[in-house]
Amino acid sequence: MIKDNYKKILKNINTLIFDVDGVLTNGDVLVTTNGEILRNMNTKDGFALKTAINSGLNVCIISGGNNLGVKKRLKDLGIENIILGTLDKLKDLNKLITKLKIKKENVMYMGDDIPDLNAMMSVGLACCPNDAVNEVRKIADYVSHLKGGDGAVRDIIEQILKIQGHWEF
Repeated sequence: MIKDNYKKILKNINTLIFDVDGVLTNGDVLVTTNGEILRNMNTKDGFALKTAINSGLNVCIISGGNNLGVKKRLKDLGIENIILGTLDKLKDLNKLITKLKIKKENVMYMGDDIPDLNAMMSVGLACCPNDAVNEVRKIADYVSHLKGGDGAVRDIIEQILKIQGHWEF
């Protein structure tokens, strides 16, 4: 589903907030025999995240998961505002808004599951991957044609940067 006015909102977005599991990853976890949990992230999403940062957008993470490997990958991409292990994504979203001195209407949030709903409903642009749960898809302003961990992040970042004149490839 795509709401008619979502493209008008893209030009005013200055902050991108992403969940990790099911958005930056496909939601699967691989557990090693040592009990280590591994996740797979898309390199094209990574390129888009770096490009967004280099274009001057705030890129933030709010996730219920708390994995050191994920944190390292996100930091390596240049993401500074990383909140992991949260139980209340809306509360943490509000903290970021205060910290960054931004307005909610200038925020894009991409989530995929029930814990993302309240945060998504409070921002200017709510987005989700194609394989998000139905409750999330229903409230999303934009549903990517791509799945989580398979380019959905790149999809929305590319659209935002193109409309703002920062996708110069």
